[in-house]
Amino acid sequence: MWLALVSKRKDVKLKIASFFSGAGGLDLGFTKEGFDVVWANEFDKKVTPTLKSNFSHAIVDDRSITEVSAEDLPDVDGIIGGPPCQSWSEAGSKRGFEDARGQVFLDYIRLIKAKKPKFFLAENVAGMLSSTHKAAFDHLVSEMTDSDYAFEFRLLNAADFGVPEDRKRVIFVGYHKDLKTEFLFPKPLESRQTLRQAIWDLKDSAMPAESGHSNDPATLALSNHEYMTGGFSPLYMSRNRVRGWDELSFTIQAGARHAPIHPNAPKMVKIGTDKFEFAEPAPHIYRRLSVREAARIQTFPDSFEFVYTDVAQGYKMVGNAVPVNLARHLAAQIKLDLSAHVAPQ
Repeated sequence: MWLALVSKRKDVKLKIASFFSGAGGLDLGFTKEGFDVVWANEFDKKVTPTLKSNFSHAIVDDRSITEVSAEDLPDVDGIIGGPPCQSWSEAGSKRGFEDARGQVFLDYIRLIKAKKPKFFLAENVAGMLSSTHKAAFDHLVSEMTDSDYAFEFRLLNAADFGVPEDRKRVIFVGYHKDLKTEFLFPKPLESRQTLRQAIWDLKDSAMPAESGHSNDPATLALSNHEYMTGGFSPLYMSRNRVRGWDELSFTIQAGARHAPIHPNAPKMVKIGTDKFEFAEPAPHIYRRLSVREAARIQTFPDSFEFVYTDVAQGYKMVGNAVPVNLARHLAAQIKLDLSAHVAPQ
């Protein structure tokens, strides 16, 4: 429960800067735990309208992190962010620091070292722990070790923290050594949520976005409650893509074409090696999750509206986000640890 982690010092207000903010999953989780996001950085100009629409950040900087210096940041207690994961992903390029998207993790560390906040948090995909990336990962750890921070990292499954989804991510948390405080990862909850608990009330009320463009909001039962139509690739059909109502969702990915199938559908049938087919011919049964359903699974509230004209962009923002409930658990523990080191406001 949240109450078990929330600091008794409710008058403490920790200021943070957010990098690679995306739609704001990390930001929202920390905000819900009483942190004040005073500065945010997001390079994708298609994403910043969603960030600005849902938050009251004092500043949203849309430059590349490579162009940002420590002097550009206000004084903050913490820096949080999820550097791009494609270069570390087992389903992506697997190039690590050989990819420019992997190198920005080093820029993130550069700013932490220069700004010296009380704490930092970084999130990335499980693939960065694979043997493919051992040399790059060891270099990353070396860069963090050569700093003023005592840090811990752990592979967490968001499903253990109130997120109805199998989603494994590596989380780094560092505290400035002057604080003489060690971060202890929160313990998993005793039970896991299911698709039934997350999206049952939405039933099958989503609208198809057949042109790829978003529907008129007035036609939607709920904002962003629309889904991508179109065919499925051989790669997609190489696995069962249906989880039932009383199961966790598959990982919500950033690609619209990879969205899981709605749990109303029967499980897909294996007909050969890496080859599945739909159990029933009716195509409407095998629809993708809507953007809103995916957002619910990522634990965004319905009041959070994703701004886009291309429905694929909606899936991208949701899939790239850190689940809000996972962020909340981490934020609550950090607030509990650091409240003694911050003067009441």
